[in-house]
Amino acid sequence: MVTHSNGTRLANSVGIVKRQYAHFDTPLALRSGQSLPAFTLAYETYGTLNADHSNAILICHALSGDSHVAGYYSDNPEEAPGWWDDAVGPGKMFDTRKYFVVCSNVIGGCQGSTGPSSLAPDGKPYGLRFPVVTVHDMVQAQRHLMRYLGIAQWLAVAGGSMGGMQALEWAVVFPECLKTALFIASTPRSSPQNIAFNEIGRQAIYADPNWSNGDYYGKSIPAAGLSVARMIGHITYMSEHSLEVKFARRLQERPALGYDFNVDFAVESYLKYQGEKFVQRFDANSYLYITKALDYYDIAADYGSLEAALMKSQCAFLVVTFSSDWLYPSEQSLELVQTLEHLARDVEYQHVPAFFGHDSFLVEVERMTRLVGGYLERKSHEYGVLV
Repeated sequence: MVTHSNGTRLANSVGIVKRQYAHFDTPLALRSGQSLPAFTLAYETYGTLNADHSNAILICHALSGDSHVAGYYSDNPEEAPGWWDDAVGPGKMFDTRKYFVVCSNVIGGCQGSTGPSSLAPDGKPYGLRFPVVTVHDMVQAQRHLMRYLGIAQWLAVAGGSMGGMQALEWAVVFPECLKTALFIASTPRSSPQNIAFNEIGRQAIYADPNWSNGDYYGKSIPAAGLSVARMIGHITYMSEHSLEVKFARRLQERPALGYDFNVDFAVESYLKYQGEKFVQRFDANSYLYITKALDYYDIAADYGSLEAALMKSQCAFLVVTFSSDWLYPSEQSLELVQTLEHLARDVEYQHVPAFFGHDSFLVEVERMTRLVGGYLERKSHEYGVLV
């Protein structure tokens, strides 16, 4: 438990945490055929690794996330916590009294892991010289981190959205390395609609004159383009119901329609704020690279079919979908569940009635704690994990 300087006690927080860095001098071979001669992964850990290293859980982040999943970097009362702070900590979904939780920033990211903003061997930022990466490459890099931490097998690999893709990739590519996969609000294959929205966001960045074909480091950044890209993406994370409840057609600081092109509606102001806030913490080139990795994702592509891919898995699966998620609708996860059932794999499916769209996995905290936390508790007992 942490006490802020203003006396506010942060009950059930993991407290003040520190970003750590794992440097690897070994080349990382990529799906594109290119490789990184060396790379760094930024990561954070929470809780304590038990004696036999059997209580380790890897949380994989989504497009706009990073390694800072929980806690705070300082006692500044104005500082926001990690992106899934409600889920990681004592008594929470990922209970740090029982589990050793790890979260790393993906390769290609911009929060400490090697990506397009990192320095290339020539001492200059990579920019678009950085090789295109895939979800497979992200998991390959995480495999290096796993060895670095001295962990032979994850109790669980968990994630929502792109994090779920990584969990599924772990289950298929490194089946011996995890006991359970927690696949939440995700998809085994990016749809044409997913690709279309990602491309619109990328086009917004390309159209910003400050983008300069990716060579903007040390200059004015393509803030306008990245802001628009974030606004587009953010709409896909919500639902029509949540937008109606949150904003309806309420005006923003105006008594009546302005009949001009300034902000009229509260929803316009909200999206503008989300875009401006995102620009302060994210790199435009990383946005391009990570959305391209999302577009390429299709777990069946290398195996001929989804069934052939899942035949390689050995772990148990928890698959969670949300009724109002139109970005990754439940039908896509149901195909995964039905295929696993056909293969007689250990799979549990939970379809959650929720009104917050794709972001429900971040918002429905109490229900998720019961579902996911309860599932982990049962599996821990089943596996005889010492905590």
